[in-house]
Amino acid sequence: MVATLVAVFSLTGVETQAQEKAAKPMAAKKVKLPKWKNEDFYQNGKFLPEKGKQAYLDLMAAHGYPVPESLRTNMFASDFGLGDFVNVGMGGVFWVNFQDMGYFAHEIYLLPGQMIVEHGHEATAKGKAKMESWHVRYGGIYTFGEEGGPIPAGIKLPKSQEKAITMLKCYEMKPGDIRTLNRVGAKHFMMGGKDGAIVTEYGSFHDNDGLRFTNPGVKF
Repeated sequence: MVATLVAVFSLTGVETQAQEKAAKPMAAKKVKLPKWKNEDFYQNGKFLPEKGKQAYLDLMAAHGYPVPESLRTNMFASDFGLGDFVNVGMGGVFWVNFQDMGYFAHEIYLLPGQMIVEHGHEATAKGKAKMESWHVRYGGIYTFGEEGGPIPAGIKLPKSQEKAITMLKCYEMKPGDIRTLNRVGAKHFMMGGKDGAIVTEYGSFHDNDGLRFTNPGVKF
């Protein structure tokens, strides 16, 4: 009987230690990234998509993010035709985009401080205006739109976009956070945090013809 009680108490102690350990917040993984410069991604003023893709692959490697061949094959990198990739651009993969069934799955890759140009979605002949949610997997982002608080101290928006930015309310999002656009058609944009970002986007059918950028110089 005594031996049984000792065993029970010992097991309870082990379980308690395990629970206490699990309850402690995990320390953020330290990520070391290159110091990218715009000149790394341009030749004679022309954007080099393969250089952009490699930067995102380096970002994934730093975070320990798995890279299947399907990702390498289908990913894209864009500077939105604005010539400022380090500050304004994005990478991604459209995993599915079904007009007939009305759903969409996308991954977004952002370098530290890299901004997706502010935009909204409108209905087209192919479907309703897109609705979307964002799920941060690695790194972090700042989302800007009609809801949120003031821009956190130390966060600088790209100078090249100052005249095109109209949304200045902000939410910081960390790994595991999920947010949904507050309403269909609302203007919004996001920017990578200090460790860049890998974000899963869930949405309704996406039609590029419904994209409306606030910067008229965008080519996407």
